[in-house]
Amino acid sequence: MTAPLYVVGTAGEATAVLRRLARGGWQTRQGFAITDPGWDVSAGKVVRYGRVPDVDTAALAVLAAARGAGVVCVCDPASQAGLVLSADLGRIGPVGVDPVEQAPKQRPAAELPVTDEQAALLARLADGETIAAAAEAEFLSLRTANRRIAAARKALGVATTREAVLAFMKRRR
Repeated sequence: MTAPLYVVGTAGEATAVLRRLARGGWQTRQGFAITDPGWDVSAGKVVRYGRVPDVDTAALAVLAAARGAGVVCVCDPASQAGLVLSADLGRIGPVGVDPVEQAPKQRPAAELPVTDEQAALLARLADGETIAAAAEAEFLSLRTANRRIAAARKALGVATTREAVLAFMKRRR
């Protein structure tokens, strides 16, 4: 299995990615320096994260990825460090893509009375994310996320978001 490799622009994006990876069984550790004596650290399912302000830190992040750790780097993608980081990580594996094993196993949203977008938001809420974090992870504005959740409540025939999440969880089993 390939470790997750991410280059994101903000700490909020990093938080959303790290939460999703943690739910998938990955352990998160701040900083890119790995002190384990063995070279291959992929068996530990560890994701290293942090800011990448310069080329030296980018080199540490790439080394961690080469040793089998996942990385979530907060960096301006247009900066020199961001360009170097994206290019080097791209040689190791796909950047910004979760490993195949992380895909949630659930029934198709078509069997539920909600759209795929609404189902994605409700699934994130069921996993403990806030509406703001779920919106950010789905690349939506908070207002759009709230509207989609309101439509999901109506489709599921419930009054509150909590009831919608519970009804969604019960129906997707």
